[in-house]
Amino acid sequence: MTSRSESTRQPMSKVVAASLSGALLEWYDFNLYGLSAALVFNELFFPNADPLVGTLASLATFGVGFVSRPIGALLFGHLGDRVGRKQILVATMLIIGGATFLIGLLPDFNTIGVWAPILLVTLRLVQGLGLGGEFGGASLLTVEHAPRSRRGFWGSLPQLGGPIGYLIAVSVVSLFALLPDDAFLAWGWRIPFLLSAVLLVVGLMVRLKIAETPAFERVKKADAVARVPLWTALKRHPRSIIVGFGARLGEAGTSQIYQPFAISFLTTSLGFAQGVALTGIVVYNIVGLALMPVAGAISDRVGRRPMYLAGGVLVALTAFPYFWLLEMGSTWWAWTAMGMAAIGGAVCMSSLQATLFTEMFSVKVRYSGMSFAYQSSAMCAGFVPAIATSLLIASNEAVWPVALLVVGLGAISVVSTLFMHETRHVDTAEREQETAAVGKVPD
Repeated sequence: MTSRSESTRQPMSKVVAASLSGALLEWYDFNLYGLSAALVFNELFFPNADPLVGTLASLATFGVGFVSRPIGALLFGHLGDRVGRKQILVATMLIIGGATFLIGLLPDFNTIGVWAPILLVTLRLVQGLGLGGEFGGASLLTVEHAPRSRRGFWGSLPQLGGPIGYLIAVSVVSLFALLPDDAFLAWGWRIPFLLSAVLLVVGLMVRLKIAETPAFERVKKADAVARVPLWTALKRHPRSIIVGFGARLGEAGTSQIYQPFAISFLTTSLGFAQGVALTGIVVYNIVGLALMPVAGAISDRVGRRPMYLAGGVLVALTAFPYFWLLEMGSTWWAWTAMGMAAIGGAVCMSSLQATLFTEMFSVKVRYSGMSFAYQSSAMCAGFVPAIATSLLIASNEAVWPVALLVVGLGAISVVSTLFMHETRHVDTAEREQETAAVGKVPD
């Protein structure tokens, strides 16, 4: 591997701040939409539907945003591998923040009729387009700057945008939910969306000051930029794309069960107060926030594969106990279940994805390859809340079909991880260099 000069490496605190600012905006907007879909969108945009069916419809609009994510991954992944990581990260931040701000200005169904849900879906698609390019760029910005021996730890820090973004979103929504119901439905729900402009401005100020990654600069200097990066990734790294898709699916899908679906299930089916449901999700995210850097650091010692495999196993093993605890009707047991749920997916799996997915691809196609694998699985996961709600309806609100869905998602991650190469000591780019002399490119 070509060494980097310590004198040219930027302070990791600045690099992480640039990556985390966008990840925080991404997950604030993402979770804000999920919360709103579960709590108010059914009344505002689907007022004539049965409450459970209205919830299903609003969660389906939540899933629609995932459809455009692979398109964003294709577009911004291509540009990121062609022109650089930094410029694309500025563009994705503008798209995400702009779409979220405009959602806060949308008229509801009673004002403009069917155009309300149509415009909501349109902005959700635009938001998803920007989200499709955010993960890959933010991950590469951090991991390609990080010291080789501590990639796991540093790569876990941008992933904290998930729990931090959620905690900010739920705090803001909870604050405005204290308003009388009529006021909250009339204008209170809009303010959290409009406040995304603050995160957007701060994030842009940080990202505009960061330099391009050393790894991409070397590719550019050597005139080795791929003409069609995704096509090159599909030819050289088909195994990495398939394995990455499956490994990510278990974490992404179950995250949708444990957050947006859980809020709707607790309040609509089990009769818990909204505050209890939101506090449980806060517990879920605090556990992730506290332990994700620990998991990243551990992966620098034991490897990415063992940690990720443990996460998939935990997701599958805790599926039925999670729902049993929720159905006990106790607030404390519900919060215990929701904290427990974070260990497998958020801590053991999500914390490693920035580093692991970066290491699975060669430098000149990383943005395209990892973004496509990550966002394709996210597209599938986006419909998990609607699928789970449909299973509840079909089974007269029995939870075992949803628990089996969680087990299946965990099993997919376990199987995918078993086919994964360990990348802690030698990543794909380094293996390519080692085998280049004999004219062989590894999968």
